[in-house]
Amino acid sequence: MSQQSGVQQTPNAHNAAVTHALPSYLQADHLGPWGIYLQQVDRVTPYLGHLARWAETLKRPKRALIVDVPIQLDNGTVAHFEGYRVQHNTSRGPGKGGVRFHQDVTLSEVMALSAWMSVKNAAVNVPYGGAKGGIRVDPKTLSMGELERLTRRYTSEIGIIIGPSKDIPAPDVITNEQIMAWMMDTYSMNEGATATGVVTGKPIDLGGSLGRREATGRGVYTVGVEAAQHLGLDISKARVAVQGFGNVGGIAAKLFAQAGARIVAVQDHGGTIYQESGLDANALLAHVGRQGTVAGFPGAETIDANTFWDVPCDILIPAALEQQITAANAHRIQAKLIIEGANGPTTPAADDILQSRNILVVPDVIANAGGVTVSYFEWVQDFSSFFWSEDEINARLVRIMKDAFAAVWEVAAEHRVSLRTATFIVACKRILHARELRGLYP
Repeated sequence: MSQQSGVQQTPNAHNAAVTHALPSYLQADHLGPWGIYLQQVDRVTPYLGHLARWAETLKRPKRALIVDVPIQLDNGTVAHFEGYRVQHNTSRGPGKGGVRFHQDVTLSEVMALSAWMSVKNAAVNVPYGGAKGGIRVDPKTLSMGELERLTRRYTSEIGIIIGPSKDIPAPDVITNEQIMAWMMDTYSMNEGATATGVVTGKPIDLGGSLGRREATGRGVYTVGVEAAQHLGLDISKARVAVQGFGNVGGIAAKLFAQAGARIVAVQDHGGTIYQESGLDANALLAHVGRQGTVAGFPGAETIDANTFWDVPCDILIPAALEQQITAANAHRIQAKLIIEGANGPTTPAADDILQSRNILVVPDVIANAGGVTVSYFEWVQDFSSFFWSEDEINARLVRIMKDAFAAVWEVAAEHRVSLRTATFIVACKRILHARELRGLYP
């Protein structure tokens, strides 16, 4: 199958006027994640048929909330943090997307992540729209008490737009089950009734779902196996390099290793390690649990961070942050298959380079959709107060991921486009068809 990129749309005079009327942060040439997303929309628009008349919907978030989050620190002083919650599209259902606590969070990033959630949810056909949230903060500088106060105040500030039928947050970068427990409790206290369905990714004892913590990594592995089969790549003989070794990269690596693959290189915020004979994924996960980083793993060779992109491998899994694969390093990657565990790890320019080199990229908007799929299962279970076994959840997840990948592969073959453009075609048609059916009100 050809991996050519989609045809760029040539806007007419009216479209150009509309684009120029947008604020600078909404324009495609604006640097940052939102600009990358807009370029992706432009690539898919020529394939939308009559639904292209609604394409402008995809370029404008439905709602963006910026909040001040003041808390009292342990030393008695008051600190202020900036928080966001963006709902990109809710045509297919309530907003759904994580909350990240990170010092580099920006509005552009949260807007893009919310839009990618719209695409992701539609690609696997769960009845959600896209949303995302975040606070610009370095959580490592806060005590546990300060972190709780920050979470609760943020939840209260965004409480006017979230809810089990409106917008359902979940864990993301440097947030976890405990953060979700505090968010659920805060929202419930303000509502005067327990509302377990307001967030997903909760502790099991508070209505969380079995299999949720491993779901994103399991989804990465599932679509990776499907893609490898199409390439004729034997997983049991494959060499795998992973960037990021948390719940996504770490779990995916463990599953690939169980299938016989060799994990030859791993990079995280603390260091980069290499072992040609293969790293022990389970032992490395335990090491990261103790040390907080892959650095210092016994028996592994420490290599320079930039050298990671030169490592000989068959499969590369970027599972860290956005914009990691760029025009500066895409020509150095030796993998045959890239599976995007992170959101937005590849820039459009890098995408073009990888396609020209015949490297297959399974995009984030389908590759890491396992987490939101099991979040949907959790939400359904909370509403019904009936919970499934982990085996049932994993089986349902694998079936949905395989079906979604098959649909995307078929569209890619039909239109001779990349898997990313094909995923956007499938998802954007679903989103815009819902928009068309609902019409405009008032």
